[in-house]
Amino acid sequence: MIDCVENRLLTSRRGLLLGGASFAAWAYLPKFARAAGGRDPRLIVVILRGALDGLSTVAPLGDPDYAGLHGSIALAADGAHPAIMLDTFFALHPAMPEFARMYRDMHAAVIHAVATPYRDRSHFDGQDVLESGYAGPGRVQSGWLNRALEALPRGERVSSGLAVGPTTPLVLRGNAPTVGWAPVALPQADDDTAMRLVDLYRHRDPALASALSQGLQLEKAASGDDMKPKPGNQVAQMRQVARGAAKLMAADDGPRIAALAFDGWDTHANEGGPVGRLAFLLGGLDGALAEFESGLGERWRDTAIVVATEFGRTARINGTDGTDHGTGTIALLAGGAVKGGRVISDWPGLKLANLYEGRDLKPTTDLRSVIKGVLQGQFGLSDRVLAETVFPDSAAARPMKGLVA
Repeated sequence: MIDCVENRLLTSRRGLLLGGASFAAWAYLPKFARAAGGRDPRLIVVILRGALDGLSTVAPLGDPDYAGLHGSIALAADGAHPAIMLDTFFALHPAMPEFARMYRDMHAAVIHAVATPYRDRSHFDGQDVLESGYAGPGRVQSGWLNRALEALPRGERVSSGLAVGPTTPLVLRGNAPTVGWAPVALPQADDDTAMRLVDLYRHRDPALASALSQGLQLEKAASGDDMKPKPGNQVAQMRQVARGAAKLMAADDGPRIAALAFDGWDTHANEGGPVGRLAFLLGGLDGALAEFESGLGERWRDTAIVVATEFGRTARINGTDGTDHGTGTIALLAGGAVKGGRVISDWPGLKLANLYEGRDLKPTTDLRSVIKGVLQGQFGLSDRVLAETVFPDSAAARPMKGLVA
């Protein structure tokens, strides 16, 4: 009987917390994190599953070919719902006023025309590349964030990870028991059943039993009113997952790293421009970032948030007022540790001759360079560790400097 419970509890990473809208996982860092100048850094990775339209989120209004390609869903600097100008060339979607405020406060930045090394436009494979950190799909069953954890010096603080909810994201999955994960789908089981599972493993696998026991306590903290979504309201779910994560991460003994994912960004039809489906989703993301800022309190000062997606969308809209699978897109950075107030881009242009394969925004920045830059700035990981361990065989993608203040 207990084996059936175990199988039900330990589910696949494709399952999602809170009814399919999102998942969250947390990890504890060694105490060394406090060493440099009294800093106690936090890192939050937000994955947008489905491929975000970067040209609609941060629009290149200064590019003369943008409006013609994006047609009815193109943003504009005027009208009923004007885009928010970030500089003289790029403008932010009007559904993201909180991010715009962080940008003005120098605590948010945009990296445009960015992509992973993957080019074949499959969601599943693209997400595997994004989370594994390898150049191609299906290479390993561990993630770059887990390998970054493994590379950190050991200290007094607990360095194991705990997944809250019925999933373990690949980005934080690994094989080393010291930083491995015990996926705990506790919302699907009562306390008595969960404790029986802990008792079972206390003799068979003490390390897993300890992780499960800690997971019970963490789940109780994370499953209060802050983490209870309103049924069917994806925007509310984004905000509430972020609120719960921030509450945990603000504690002195709380997790230092979080990985979250939000589904639903595959906008093939009826994407909408300044209002509509994408605007609805971006409003949820904007609210989630604001929840992190308010919930982390003084910890916000040392926090960096990376928002990434598996690939972008086509530069030209399709016949159903949407966009198809593309290549180049954006990455967003937010947090008090971010050196913000800028859009970083080697802009390739949107003329037909400049588009990737005649259809997509051409990527000019490797997403791994962005993530490496944040990891190096927050935790001091060396170029060699980043190129050989965290993102294997990626020496050509040098860490982007100056992302963390």
